Amino acid sequence: MQHGFIKAAAAAPELTVADCESNTKAILECIRKMAQKKAKIMVFPELAITGYTCADLFLQERLLEEAGRDLLFIADETKAVDAVILIGIPVSVRGKLYNVAAVLSKGRILGMVPKKNLPNYNEFYERRWFTPGPSEAQRMVWMGREILLGTHMIFDCTSVPELSLAVELCEDMWVPQTPGSSHASAGATVICNLSASNEMIGKADYRRNLVRQQSASEVSAYIYASSGVGESTTDLVFGGHRIIAENGTVLAESERFKNGITYADIDVKRLISERRRISTYPDSFEKGAGYVHVPFDLKVEQTWLDRYFDPQPFVPSDRKMREQRCEEILNIQAYGLARRLKHVHGKSAVIGISGGLDSTLALLVTARAFDILDLPHSSILCVTMPGFGTTGRTYENACTLVQCIGGTLKEVSIVNAVNIHFRDIGHDPEKHDVTYENCQARERTQILMDLANQRSALVIGTGDLSELALGWATYNGDHMSMYAVNASVPKTLVRHLVRYYADTCGDEQLSAILLDVLATPVSPELLPPEEGQIAQKTEEIVGPYELHDFFLYYVLRANYEPEKIYRIARLAFAGKYDSETILKWLKNFYRRFFSQQFKRSCLPDGPKVGSVAVSPRGDLRMPSDASAAIWLEQVENLTESAADERNSGR
Repeated sequence: MQHGFIKAAAAAPELTVADCESNTKAILECIRKMAQKKAKIMVFPELAITGYTCADLFLQERLLEEAGRDLLFIADETKAVDAVILIGIPVSVRGKLYNVAAVLSKGRILGMVPKKNLPNYNEFYERRWFTPGPSEAQRMVWMGREILLGTHMIFDCTSVPELSLAVELCEDMWVPQTPGSSHASAGATVICNLSASNEMIGKADYRRNLVRQQSASEVSAYIYASSGVGESTTDLVFGGHRIIAENGTVLAESERFKNGITYADIDVKRLISERRRISTYPDSFEKGAGYVHVPFDLKVEQTWLDRYFDPQPFVPSDRKMREQRCEEILNIQAYGLARRLKHVHGKSAVIGISGGLDSTLALLVTARAFDILDLPHSSILCVTMPGFGTTGRTYENACTLVQCIGGTLKEVSIVNAVNIHFRDIGHDPEKHDVTYENCQARERTQILMDLANQRSALVIGTGDLSELALGWATYNGDHMSMYAVNASVPKTLVRHLVRYYADTCGDEQLSAILLDVLATPVSPELLPPEEGQIAQKTEEIVGPYELHDFFLYYVLRANYEPEKIYRIARLAFAGKYDSETILKWLKNFYRRFFSQQFKRSCLPDGPKVGSVAVSPRGDLRMPSDASAAIWLEQVENLTESAADERNSGR
């Protein structure tokens, strides 16, 4: 449970309608299996002890008494199980029958949450037997025990403050105003749904979307367990659909028509972090009036993580979704630039073309913006500025790319101007230090700005989100522009945008150039080539961009601490980067991210395309002088051996 990960399980045991003893054995067998996997939240289907399809048998005293005794037996048998267990059962109190979720922990019945919305339409006829549950939790006597019964209960884990659990049953999820929404507003981070949802054509997709949407709108985890094979097939068939979602993402889902257990690791700390970030999320103190909070305890221990962490969180793994995302991003970038050009009555643009990825994407976006405005591509002045590090490959690619796009190419060598500048400031041109590199970057920016002034044009920025996060830009050099179209596009996504354009442009020559740009090592080309090849490879200096983009996502989007990021990075990049490599670049990321904030504090305008951005006017209001000490302290303490010891393998 370290780092806020809690293993949850949704089960559909093999059951026999009205055979409580047999069903109890099946439930206990599932609990044993879940305990071996160290699941801390165990959710069973609606009316699991009796079966959902008992119909008028629910009115039989014999069935109700047997179900009650078996629930007490389950509670007694699970005293040593370190988990909270939710089981569906019919409960008769004060002359009424309720369809409830019994919440158990370490032999105690913490409470019974009744179903609020009883369906009485189509194939459902629940009001014939059951009564809608009261909202206010009330103390009642059942099977000789005092119990709490009511819908407005939240079960709080004393050892994990972020874990607050609430319950709804089946139909409760399908109504316009769900109990789960109220529970989440009152502070519940995990909503458990004990269900008996029969199968029909198309219903599974609808059900899945409901679960996903509920978890998204509530900013919660949602654990859904439905009755499986074994229910009566008089008129209906049940598939045992089990879904575990978190904040709009389905973490795990079962096959239908196959009983069993579905596991997922939910991240309750991230849910709390997300709620803190969203200023419009309801105040739980205000919305929690009328709720009873019931404490329970779990051991805080490290668990084996089964959760999948995508090594490229900015890039959809599904090809169709990725292509849709690429098209949408290109449109956001292009329409943003088109609006700015229209606002300043601009008819032309100036862009520095290096033959690298970022300037290539910026040119493609600029061409699309000009198409939107019905402006000729010839009004895009593409400037190649060969310097000390320019190679033939990038130079040729830059020139051919401009030709394919139809822009106007201008070549301005910076060699003489920079050498004069070296002489003026007294710098030895053989000393290849930061001054040597930045003089070139600033000379190029000066050229672009002056050419833009000549033409009443805008200088289009090329730098991407990953470079901004690392501060991999020359202050007042390539750091500056008049509109930065790539400012919120991470490097891993830049690659896919260029590849998408290559695959869809319909121009063989352009496609070939774009593919060669993709195959070219990322480099600012500020140091002299070695035997005609690029000598300065960015990822050898600052680290692999796929690692830095992973770090960036979880630092800004999830607010994870360094130790947690290190743990999940080792899972995501297992087999590609060893622990030592990941730790090395994680240290570098935090050091650069904090020390380079001053560059981000004065960024030019640029369109936001995703949920992670670093604009000082929008997503990242961070002081330039913030200390990185507490983050770096944790990173420095993350020795490989210590992390191995804590992770227990995962």
